[in-house]
Amino acid sequence: MNSEHVKNAAISTLAAATLVTGVIVLAPGWGEHGPRPAAGAAARAQAAAGAGAPAALTDLIALIDERERHLAAHPRDEESWAVLGSAYVERGTRLADWASYQKAEHALRRSLEVLPGEQGNVEALLGLAALANARHDYTWARTWAERAAKLRPKRWTAYPVLIDAYTGLGDYKAIGPAMDRMLELHSGAQALGRASQVYRNRGWREDAAALAHDAVGSAGGPAEKAAALHRLGDLSWERGEPLEAVGHYDLALKLVPAHHPALASRGRALAALGRTDEAFRDYVSALEKAPLPEYALEAGELSESLGLNGDAAAQYAVLRTSAARAGSHGVNEELVLGLYEADHGDPAAAVRRLQGEWDHGRRSIQLADALGWALFRSGRPKDALPYAKRATEEGLRSALFTYHRGEIERSLDLRGPARRHLAEALRINPYFSPVLAPVAAVSLAAVGEPEEGGPEEGGPKKVTGDAYVPPAPSPSTSTSTSPSPSTSPSTTSGPSPSQTPAPSATASSTPTPSPSAPSPAKTSSVSAEPRRR
Repeated sequence: MNSEHVKNAAISTLAAATLVTGVIVLAPGWGEHGPRPAAGAAARAQAAAGAGAPAALTDLIALIDERERHLAAHPRDEESWAVLGSAYVERGTRLADWASYQKAEHALRRSLEVLPGEQGNVEALLGLAALANARHDYTWARTWAERAAKLRPKRWTAYPVLIDAYTGLGDYKAIGPAMDRMLELHSGAQALGRASQVYRNRGWREDAAALAHDAVGSAGGPAEKAAALHRLGDLSWERGEPLEAVGHYDLALKLVPAHHPALASRGRALAALGRTDEAFRDYVSALEKAPLPEYALEAGELSESLGLNGDAAAQYAVLRTSAARAGSHGVNEELVLGLYEADHGDPAAAVRRLQGEWDHGRRSIQLADALGWALFRSGRPKDALPYAKRATEEGLRSALFTYHRGEIERSLDLRGPARRHLAEALRINPYFSPVLAPVAAVSLAAVGEPEEGGPEEGGPKKVTGDAYVPPAPSPSTSTSTSPSPSTSPSTTSGPSPSQTPAPSATASSTPTPSPSAPSPAKTSSVSAEPRRR
């Protein structure tokens, strides 16, 4: 896989954790079902939730305990059921405690039994939307969130959940209006952070960085500020600035030492700096705190790049075990399993997994890239190219996606486009993958220089000069029968069936790489022309 897919998975996990807090809106004092004591830690979680910010984990656990005790005496308090369910979702996303998702679903559906959504129970609808996003079931997430937004169009917390669902489905045209509405209603750190991600996905890097800086300044408690700093670090990493990224991750971890997304991200940046012992320590720590399969995949690829094949195999075993555990609690891990199979297992099985997701309406650029790469690794580069184009033409400046496209074009003897995209990948971030970045440099050298007389698309390949070598980092002061990948995402409001993992097939013969400024106005829109590129 690669840092890009891992980073996006971490973003999704963190977004779910920070977003669901906005769903936990508690009425103060007494309610129709009696007093709701909220002293100390539970009160702090309540205050953070009211601001749409993540609570400290100890406070979140205290809130869960308080709601459970209250509901034992007042089982028909629909508001407390919604609060409890949403708190379970947050605990599940922040600790990879997938069993909490089943508890969350029970509590949220119990809330709707007492008071249906159409009668005003928007908190339960939004809790179910956040739960569906956490399980990567973006169709149901869209359904629940759109119902909530229709009932309460001025509830700002509905729109970040909608943005996550639209992003997962690849419905990028719907994101702009949702973001506009969110920024009209709220301008806090959570809204700024989500808008930063939207800009980043459109390729507007400087705008994304400006919003990310504003989110850090607007953040309240340590958990919210750590999440904002982590986002800022990821933007630095994507620009190929690992030392700057490490600085942001260090600050995040000083605030919240158990912030596992920052630990995993720092591990990848430290590896790029050649500090592999420290990188492995961060990966181990991240996996101890949250055994996410994407962390195991990245740690395995780092081991593989260093020739530590036994260690890599152990991490891939952790990946498979974690994905199976998550799946048993309703979490769809087909994307990460497809990425693993494409490069380290059975590419044909990867195609089956990922094609199934695509066919059921999951049309994100991450899915398009993964499916295109799996098709290529299965020996089907002509089928792969349209998906690679879809992944690279939406706007996101991804070194990995661009490398994948260049490698696919090289296999089709499209020398000009291949040269352009391989070189671009290394310009975007020459450290994008410990396994694939060195391969990209070799591939670029193998394509050779353009033939005299103008552009060329094919012909004998000529190697000229030495292979590209990523520069040493320095301190930075800059801030088929398959449906066409251009098909619009499904607009049906119903759920897509979960996919059963396909049986393994014979491995592909495709070679495996060997180891060796001012803030925007509230009404700013991603559909508008950006100020800075």
